[in-house]
Amino acid sequence: MSHGWTARTILPRVFYERDSVTVARAVLGAVLVHRLDSGEVRAGRMVETEAYLTSYLGQPDRAAHAHRGLTPRTRVLFGPGGHAYVYLIYGMYECLNLVAEPRGTPGCVLVRALEPVAGVTASCSGPGRLTRAMGITRAAHYGVDLTGRRSPLTVHAGSPAEPIAVSGRIGIRHGAEWPLRFYLQDNRCASCR
Repeated sequence: MSHGWTARTILPRVFYERDSVTVARAVLGAVLVHRLDSGEVRAGRMVETEAYLTSYLGQPDRAAHAHRGLTPRTRVLFGPGGHAYVYLIYGMYECLNLVAEPRGTPGCVLVRALEPVAGVTASCSGPGRLTRAMGITRAAHYGVDLTGRRSPLTVHAGSPAEPIAVSGRIGIRHGAEWPLRFYLQDNRCASCR
């Protein structure tokens, strides 16, 4: 079966090696594709993201996992952009982030919601739901290069085609009010409007 996103370019590393805020906005409308070992393909259009970075307006981003420095958990955040950072929250939900920024500067984009495009029947509204629906796990996808043609996870170029709305981030204590959450304003799949 042919899908419209298959002809679109996989986003190159240079796309991700920009500041996290720019990447969080620019990736809206792009299509996340997971090619499972079984041959099944699951895909969803990104409709909601959040940026996490070293600092915002001179204030350290204490909600960012890299805030306390390089650890085994955060090592991928300090590498080159264009890799997957998958982590567990609340002991039960895995979340997908796209590593942004140049090597040595930690930053990432949390993918909060997808609009299903292919092979997905469950809701992808919310970061825990979308990884479950897409079959994305820490064990299989932590550190995966999103820019490789043979990678199980890739992000294909797209366009928002809808107005982008901005709000504070969700579910954090520090910097929640910062305008670093971006979503397609009229898209029903965004987790909170």
